[in-house]
Order: sequence, then C-alpha cells, then structure tokens
Amino acid sequence: MRAENNISIQFLGAAGTVTGSKYLLKTKGKKLLVDCGVFQGLKELRLLNWEKPEYDPKTIDGVVLTHGHLDHTGYLARLVKLGFNGKIYGSAPTLKIAEIILNDSAKIQEEEAARANKEGYSKHHPAKAFYDLKDVEKTIALFRPVAEGKWLLIEDEFKVSWQYNGHIIGSTFIEIDISGKRIVFSGDVGRKNDLLLYPPKKPSRADIILIESTYGGRTHPEEESIIPELERIVNETVLRGGGIFIPSFAVERTQLMMLMLWRLLKEKRIPEIPMIMDSPMGANVLHLFHHSRDWHKLNPTECDEMCSYFQVVKSYRDTLELRKGNEPKIVIAGSGMMTGGRILNYMETRAGNANDTLLFAGYQAEGTRGRKLLEGAKEIKIYGKWIPFKMHLEHIEGLSAHGDQNDLIDWVSDIKEQPKKIFIVHGETEQANALSEALLKQKGWQAQIARMNQIVEL
Repeated sequence: MRAENNISIQFLGAAGTVTGSKYLLKTKGKKLLVDCGVFQGLKELRLLNWEKPEYDPKTIDGVVLTHGHLDHTGYLARLVKLGFNGKIYGSAPTLKIAEIILNDSAKIQEEEAARANKEGYSKHHPAKAFYDLKDVEKTIALFRPVAEGKWLLIEDEFKVSWQYNGHIIGSTFIEIDISGKRIVFSGDVGRKNDLLLYPPKKPSRADIILIESTYGGRTHPEEESIIPELERIVNETVLRGGGIFIPSFAVERTQLMMLMLWRLLKEKRIPEIPMIMDSPMGANVLHLFHHSRDWHKLNPTECDEMCSYFQVVKSYRDTLELRKGNEPKIVIAGSGMMTGGRILNYMETRAGNANDTLLFAGYQAEGTRGRKLLEGAKEIKIYGKWIPFKMHLEHIEGLSAHGDQNDLIDWVSDIKEQPKKIFIVHGETEQANALSEALLKQKGWQAQIARMNQIVEL
C-alpha cells in the first residue's frame, strides 16, 4: 500500500497525444491538478471529455495553470460543474485569457447545441453544452493571480513558482517543490527567437521533469524568413481575384499574423485590401496585449498602428455580410484548427471558391478539420453538412508558437545534473519518440513517454 507521504503523479491527458493537458499530483492526502485542458481532434479523444473523470473533482485541493490555451484550461468549467470548489492559480494574463477562452467556448457550445437541436443533426436528443456561461462565471470566481518568478505555498504541501516561457502572453513553466523534490512542468515551451515574445527562461534544476514534444522531431525556419512566403501567398491570391482566409489561434498567433501583414502593407509589398480580424476572442486578447506590456516586445505605438489597419469584427451579423462578397480581402478568424469559431461561417460559403486561399499558420492536431484538409480531404463537414473544398491550400509551417526540437533541447540546457525521471508529454508518438532520441543523443538522458492514466510513484 502506498504511504500517504509519498508523491505520485497521474497523467490524465496530453500523454500520447497533444491535447487535454492534465496532471494530478498527490502527497500527504493533498491533491493538486497541473493544467486542466480539454481533448481536441480525433473523435475518440473528444469523447474522453464527457467521461467520468478518474478522480473525484470535489477532492481536488487546487489547480495551477501553465497558460491559457483551451487544451490547458478548457476543462476548468466542467471541473467546477462536477463539484470542484478550490482555488485556480496562474499568471494574471493566463487567467484573463482563460476567462476569455472559457466564455467564448461556453457561448459556442450553447449556440451549437441550440442549432443542432433546431436542425436535428446531432445524435444526442437533446444536444447539450459541455458547460455553460453560468459554469464559467462560477469558475472565474475561483481565479487567483500569481506573480511570475515568485514562490507560493499551496495547501501547506506544494511550493510553486511560475517562470516565463514565451509560448503565448502569460505562459509559464511551473516548478513545484515537494518534500525536497523539484518537479518541473514545461507547459508549452515557446521559441528562442520570436517576433512578439521574449525567449523562454530555463529551469536550473529538476528531479522530475515533464517536457512537451509537439514539435519534438522538427526544426522551424526563422519567423523573419516566413514573411516573403506570406507576401507571395497574398499577392498570388489577389491576382486571382480571391480572398485569403486564415484560421488562427486567438492568442498570440493572431497578433503575430497581424504584425507581419501590417509590416508587408507598410512596406508596400502587398496591395491595400481590406484586412479583417473576425474573432471576438482575438479582439479581447488585443486589449490584453495593451495592458500586459512586460510580457511582450510590442511598444504601444506599434500596437496602435497595427490595429488601425484592421477591421475588428464583433457582430455575428457582420460576419454573415463579410462572407458574401467575392472581392479580395484578408480574414483572420478563429479557431486555429477549424474545430469551431467564425472561420466555419466563412467556410460554409467560401470553401467551394477556387480563387480563394485557405492559409494554415499553426499546428493542426489529428482528427481536426485542418489536419484532414492538409492530408488531402476534398470536402469538409460544417454544421452537419458536407461541403466540397476547392480553395487553394497553403500551410506556413514555421509560425507555430511551440518551440522545435532545438528550442526544447536548449530549454533544458541549464540543468547540469540529470533529472531522476524525465517524462515526454504533449506530443504525437512520432514527435515524442524523436525528442526521446534527441535527449539521449545530445544529453545522454533516458526519457519515458508518458501513457494515458499512468500513475508513477515519485
């Protein structure tokens, strides 16, 4: 039988897959959840969100968050719906992003459930939202902001610090000291050279480390080298008389895409055509950029000037009008993997237009519409209907907010003494294996690839 003062960790998500980040730490009868995300992509993964959790949410003492993305925070309102009533800790920008994302997610779920019930395309009768806006309101009441770089004692057992890691605004890796052991959770590690964000800080010590592997087997081109590729795509599409539609993650990648397009326009390398940011969530994040100066490189003048070039759409009615016209324009809309959001409204009417371009600018998880299109799908299912896909398809690989293999190896470079245990998480099998091989070859470190629901005694 396990002694109560032992430490254990259970991998409840992002193990063998990229999404659903959740790790349960237990010691001396206390339970701390590190991240609380939803599964996305493959249907069998998405169905896991609805299953009864492996733990009783009422018994969780607290939640600590690395950053605000849906696959790290999207289960919070469900956790509260199931009885959790502890505190939720994260950097101030992370909690603001989580608030924006959870409200947006709940609203979309309520709208899609209502539409499915009205049009009868759901297998569930009636279709229900995973959580609603009332659940989100209760969740936000539990938020507690923490200072980056400072230590906080939680439940008298978990000494926790949050350190800048450059993935999105507010994102951090988390260090937890328990009974003399230091456990490091990488979160999603950003890039060493990013146009918007500062380089990630690095851990100096780790007894146990959990490291993400989204791009564990790849290397990215420099972001500056991508701007000519974006220039080509815009100019070729405008020459055809088409529009450019960019599914984008509302946090940071949308702002990066806006920055690059603004620079191209300012330098007269692309024509003056309407540039539209159609994402209520993205608009809220832009506001957050203005009020979180210490977390990014943009100065106030740059931010204001960039925003002045874009029409920021807030009304759903405006979206329906904008999708009608065939004149050249650039539309950035959520969601980044086409799992929901305003981009689907555009695809409903534009997917069959051979003059238009669909441009992916970020990671596409298995099972998402984005991944299926990249793999050659000739039709997509939107709101219960199959729609032929005839658009030009482009994918700019180097725009991910995730560090590549070189960035990940560099991130652990200040750890001089080999950790006792290294777990590779947050990656598909091929990428996780590639990072494991790189750690062995370059550092001499043996790593394990975490398995879903695996429990490890530390």
